[in-house]
Amino acid sequence: MIGMNIQSRRKVCGLTQEQLAQRLDVSRQTVAKWESGETVPDLGNGSALAEALDVSLDALVSYDPHGTALPMPPRGKHLFGTVTVGERGQVVIPKQARDLFGIRPGDSLLVFGDEGQGIAIVKADDFMKRVEALLDQADEKR
Repeated sequence: MIGMNIQSRRKVCGLTQEQLAQRLDVSRQTVAKWESGETVPDLGNGSALAEALDVSLDALVSYDPHGTALPMPPRGKHLFGTVTVGERGQVVIPKQARDLFGIRPGDSLLVFGDEGQGIAIVKADDFMKRVEALLDQADEKR
């Protein structure tokens, strides 16, 4: 799986095997062997690969695109899977997303929409803290 992930992410980044090899100070043949699954990168090279390809090491090692038809997300971006909208519009946020973003029962969430971009959900308290900080900065400049 890691070989396929290296190859697909390298292509998304617009890099040749030679260019990636130069960034990692390894040979093009080494990159080719990683991509073919003939060998796997050691931990140091794996970490450098993740950095060079702008993904987490976990995603590079374990991302499975089967069933999603979506590319591996860049570092800091997450693909939590699909959810089904209930009859009354309810959506269950995946546990991994709730844990990562600290969403707990009873939290208030803001739902934003952009017809060209889609829907975004943020914790209301966090959003309001950011708004207050921006307003404070604007007041300080006056």
